[in-house]
Amino acid sequence: MVAPDLDAAMSPDTVERLNAAMEGRYRIEQPLGEGGMAVVYLADDLRHERKVALKVLKPELAAMVGAERFLSEIKTTANLQHPHILPLYDSGEADSFLFYVMPYVEGETLYERLERDKQLPVDEAVRIVVAVAGALDYAHRQGVVHRDIKPGNILMHDEQPVVGDFGIALAVGAAGGARLTETGLSVGTPYYMSPEQATGDMPVGPPSDTYALAAVLYELLTGEPPYPGKTAQAVLGRIIQGAPVSATALRASVPAHVDAAIRKALERLPADRFTGAQDFAKALQDPAFRHGHARTALASASHDPWPWVAAVLALTTVGFGSAWMRAAGARAPPRAVERFATPFLPGDELASLDGTGFALSPDGTMLVYSHVVDGTPVLVARRWNELAAVPIRETQGATNPVVSPDGLEVAFRQESEIKVLALAGGPVQNLGDGFPTAWGPDGRLYFTRQSGAALRVPAAGGAVDTVSISRAGRFHVVWHVLPGGRRALVNEFNADGSGRRIFGLDLDSGDRTDITPGGVARYLASGHLVFTDVDGGTMMAAPFDPGSMELVAPPVPIMDGLAAWSMADDGKLFYTLGGGGDSGPTLQMIWVDREGNATPVDPAWTWRSAGPDDSWSLSPDGSRMVLRELGVDGPDLWIKRLDAGPRSRLTADAADERWPTWRPGTDEVTFVSGRGGGFDVWTRRADATAEAQLLVDPERVIVTLAWSPDGEWLLLRTTGPRSQEGGRDILVMRPGVDSVPRPLLAEPGYDEMYPDVSPDGRFIAYETTETDRFEVYVSPFPDVGVGKWQISVNGGRQPRWSPAGNEIFFQGPNREMMVAEVDTEPAFRAGTPVELFESGDGWWSGDILGDIFVVAPGAQRFLMARDVNPTDAPDAEEPLFRAVLVNNFIEELKARVP
Repeated sequence: MVAPDLDAAMSPDTVERLNAAMEGRYRIEQPLGEGGMAVVYLADDLRHERKVALKVLKPELAAMVGAERFLSEIKTTANLQHPHILPLYDSGEADSFLFYVMPYVEGETLYERLERDKQLPVDEAVRIVVAVAGALDYAHRQGVVHRDIKPGNILMHDEQPVVGDFGIALAVGAAGGARLTETGLSVGTPYYMSPEQATGDMPVGPPSDTYALAAVLYELLTGEPPYPGKTAQAVLGRIIQGAPVSATALRASVPAHVDAAIRKALERLPADRFTGAQDFAKALQDPAFRHGHARTALASASHDPWPWVAAVLALTTVGFGSAWMRAAGARAPPRAVERFATPFLPGDELASLDGTGFALSPDGTMLVYSHVVDGTPVLVARRWNELAAVPIRETQGATNPVVSPDGLEVAFRQESEIKVLALAGGPVQNLGDGFPTAWGPDGRLYFTRQSGAALRVPAAGGAVDTVSISRAGRFHVVWHVLPGGRRALVNEFNADGSGRRIFGLDLDSGDRTDITPGGVARYLASGHLVFTDVDGGTMMAAPFDPGSMELVAPPVPIMDGLAAWSMADDGKLFYTLGGGGDSGPTLQMIWVDREGNATPVDPAWTWRSAGPDDSWSLSPDGSRMVLRELGVDGPDLWIKRLDAGPRSRLTADAADERWPTWRPGTDEVTFVSGRGGGFDVWTRRADATAEAQLLVDPERVIVTLAWSPDGEWLLLRTTGPRSQEGGRDILVMRPGVDSVPRPLLAEPGYDEMYPDVSPDGRFIAYETTETDRFEVYVSPFPDVGVGKWQISVNGGRQPRWSPAGNEIFFQGPNREMMVAEVDTEPAFRAGTPVELFESGDGWWSGDILGDIFVVAPGAQRFLMARDVNPTDAPDAEEPLFRAVLVNNFIEELKARVP
């Protein structure tokens, strides 16, 4: 991109001519910039007394386009009304100048933002592009194509994107017609042109805008356009070639579904892209979306200057390349484990959480599940590379779906009968009564009847074979036919579901091998047997020898609270959660002002409490928060953009993480984690682009953290028995200077908690029980022994300084919010505490009582949480999510099961 040369545009003659031609309507103040089609001026709209952006077509372009055609075409765009589209105020001709007028927006363009920051945070970039996609979708439905989407045409106003020059390129292109092509002038910017726009041999429609928007998102994430080049010809050549690109290959923190959406939108052929901009937006917000194959940095061809050389080498080195790939395959790094909660669009949710309601296809590319349509359950197929589920014909009231090994057919139970149909069409095959449970590699379907026997029948119809006959009152169910088709995993249980055992069955001889107590079972090629315990709520896993049908080592519990699950051959896992159990209350984050008025941070978002050690922290600028949240594998940390922005996971392991705190002067989050075997201090970048690093490994167990505002001092609080006073001390250290923390406030027999250093770094507020109840004190920092001032009077907890350092907030004996004015010059003085507001119903209490709160920038409100389903509520809501998709779960099994 080239900085605008405004000398000619701002010549006295040009400005004088313009002002004379527009006398009484507009008065130009100064030039703002120059684009490919127009020069932009800041002007006064004299009629309406407002600032406007007056854009004058370049003379050579105006001469070719012609005033009458341009003004006729631009009317098409004048009626566009959308919150993310900059409206067209006026257009016209004045002294041979063709001009159009738009609002003057104070703020910067995305081009200017990229020049300053190089890349944007992933969640912010996606938020911006989703909004722009909504504007494009609206315009496309009105028949208007932008044709010049680029960072310079997207302005940020009050943190919201606004698209400028909407339809101007269309007006210029339509009015100029063939004369533009003949002279070599093009409408659009090379970096963001679609292949059809670059070649000019196909109509330019909505897919071109979506292509350009995907290119913009790629640049926002990686810092460069998908097809860079030193000349326009080089850029257009790469675009026309259309070599695949991957944002994830250049920036590992880009989620797989975002990368997949970009790759689909950048497909060379318009027919291979999204059908509309809104579908692109949906894919960007759908964690389960996939497209084609993700690329690695090594495989990405977008930066290879000689793709034809690579092709020639490929023809001459096939033997060597194949051998190298076989060797490299053994050293391939493990695939990342990815968890997605409730991977359904609104209206496509599961109808049933139990095992009768869903099944993954063996290759993991599709989920078949029961969904309610007009009050009747039907089966639908959700392919992960598509945005929505598709109803399966003739499956009204169907349950117990089982997908064929090739993924082309589905069996199900309907009105007591087993039926099979091809997803692509054809007649429905009726196989008689029973419950389908598994599909063997030889094409035979396994099922159970009310007699309790396990049987099988060809899916195309034919003779029924008895697989296993149960004793009276016992049932046999074949859950999985092992590779090769000779052995199967069978479950035996009583009619009431008790007495569950898993045994291996030789399908030829009928020999049985007792394996373990348990329920639903599946064998994976990784060598693991995965199954549920006898109660059905806990997933277990163990190394397994399929030859001897024996466990190689004792089973290991993997997760609790299951309702049902299904697993594909590659280890993709889909499961639903049961109700109750150890799941914590559902919480909602709220802003509470100084009068006690509570407002939801994001009304559409709630989260699960992990217990009294729940905690959260605001980023220094207040735009994000990090919090501890209960997941299916225990407490983890999440980043949430405020208020209604997206969330991203910071930690995803089985260890307990707690007390996340932003590290001053960095974009890192410091937290306590049990991942090292003890509760130590770790730190990780908030965008999760690097692995967590161990910061402090103290001898004592650490529970909470705090930093001094300059980031020099780290304060740590140790733990003790909840029912016993003493043992909770405040330690301090300077990371990088001190090797171990030292006691700072550690009076024997008393507790010291919740340290907070003043903004100027000279004082520390904390709570202590040295007067037989928690009170708030302030001492000099770090020399706490030279003075002490009591702030609270009748009890106090969790002191927090205001950002200006002139107030200390804390909670009184009844959890009311208190504030005391303080003055640190020339000496420390504190005023009498006053009550701001009482604690509200369901407001969430933290460790050793007291509502958890964080002071927001400006000290006019507090970030808190409340229980949306108090225990006495008559109609408690269901948890926020009950279904989870896990990609590459097999990697977690390898790491957790010996």
